[in-house]
Amino acid sequence: MASTGDSAPSGTTQPAERIPAMQRAYDNPFLLLFLGVTVPAVFYLMWGLIELTQMPIAK
Repeated sequence: MASTGDSAPSGTTQPAERIPAMQRAYDNPFLLLFLGVTVPAVFYLMWGLIELTQMPIAK
């Protein structure tokens, strides 16, 4: 197998590349599922509470 020259020589170690936080979040399907359910639920709840507080009182 031919070497491409982009790997480190044997015996040396390179520091691990740090994965950005947003990429780690996008790679986690359970976090995306949780956010996809929670964020709309919170906004609809807040919207409903605002609508209830603005309703006129019945006579």
